[in-house]
Amino acid sequence: MPIIDLHTHSDYSDGTSSPEEVFHAALKNGVQIYALTDHDTTDGIPTVAKICQEHQVLFTCGVEISTRDHDHLHLIGYNVDITRPEFQAFLANNRQKRRTRIQQIILQLNQAGIELTEGEVFSRAPNTISRAHVADALKAKKYAQTRQDAFRKYLVPGQPGYVPSAGVSALEAIAHIKKAGGMAVLAHPGLTIGHWDFPAWTEAGLEGIEVFYPGHTYSLKQDLLSLASKYGLVATAGSDYHGPRGGRITTPGMQIPQNHYDKLLRKLFNR
Repeated sequence: MPIIDLHTHSDYSDGTSSPEEVFHAALKNGVQIYALTDHDTTDGIPTVAKICQEHQVLFTCGVEISTRDHDHLHLIGYNVDITRPEFQAFLANNRQKRRTRIQQIILQLNQAGIELTEGEVFSRAPNTISRAHVADALKAKKYAQTRQDAFRKYLVPGQPGYVPSAGVSALEAIAHIKKAGGMAVLAHPGLTIGHWDFPAWTEAGLEGIEVFYPGHTYSLKQDLLSLASKYGLVATAGSDYHGPRGGRITTPGMQIPQNHYDKLLRKLFNR
């Protein structure tokens, strides 16, 4: 089956590798269609677009947008026009909301007796800040052994450093992606079962769903394909790669059945 990756992150957001390193890891694994989808920033896209062209890999401009509807309810926009000032203003506003959230997280951790400063966190993220950077700072100060350990101990619901997402709603995220000329896709839906609202999302302009994802079982993929058929959504594939030090899947690239690959080619590239 063809190998693609429409969901990757670099150190412009919460990834641990440069955009170039992320792309070359994907290229090494035979990726034929690639997207860099950093959180709330498109700053890494010009570099990767040029490299993809040099290596004759199909590339689409991407960005991942968190929502306040659920910590893991994210929308990815593909084929977005990154030159639109209003879209960049929207992303900048999201990044500012992230900073405010992280400041509150640090305050709550301090109140719980955890010694952590804003400088120790914000210095890790010159662009988009996230809870992952708080986790890395906690790891560096020996409060946790890994990113995931730090999340479990301090940053998830019920723990002292948890603060809900202050992002836009899913419907607003879809609207902003559409205004930027992009295709809105629901990311890692297996993480948000019980919070789905496909009737409202598709009415707002949702066009795809990330079916082929590392954490999805065969049964879930079949359920998602049924939903894609029911609502006229295209099925996508992404690894959610965060680099070798991200603590997640360490290999970019996902297999996708030929028929869904062909649909993606038509949808994204008019081929």
